[in-house]
Amino acid sequence: MRVRAARAEYFAANGFSEAGYTDRLVKLQLGPVPVYILNSAARVRSVRLHDIHHVLTGYDTTVQGEGEIASFELAAGCADHWAAWYLNLNALAIALPQGTGPLLRAFARGRRSRCLYDREWDEAILDETVGTLRSRLAIAPREVEATPGERVAFAATAAAGVAVFLAHFGLLAALVAAILSGLD
Repeated sequence: MRVRAARAEYFAANGFSEAGYTDRLVKLQLGPVPVYILNSAARVRSVRLHDIHHVLTGYDTTVQGEGEIASFELAAGCADHWAAWYLNLNALAIALPQGTGPLLRAFARGRRSRCLYDREWDEAILDETVGTLRSRLAIAPREVEATPGERVAFAATAAAGVAVFLAHFGLLAALVAAILSGLD
């Protein structure tokens, strides 16, 4: 199957469309809670490749699946895709309470694979077959056993994700405090 057709199936199965690359705001569903974020140029630059990673790895778009693809991408490396680093660290932190086993396996898989973040978006990717692209990126099998080194690297990455996620609450508290102090 061509990547274009596989991505179309992925979009249809998840209620997405290519129009999501041009929308000003994007709705992310965190369980029952909808969260809207700015669909910045940096996010779009990364999410085009992220969507292809979903196709190549088979990880779904549930909280757990987004945690798995985040673990995979963080381990494989997000290069200079700063939006991918940021979003993936948050996704990993959000998925951690559901269990670390699948996240660790996805991380180990990512350490043994390459990803698309070492390049810019190229429509030609859509014309490749899924199998060819998986092979070119050396996508490791889904069920891999993490080495001790991968376990340590995963723990450090998860800790970084939690720190980034918790920093949002510090920023929110500072904003609320500034607003409240202005009301005096």
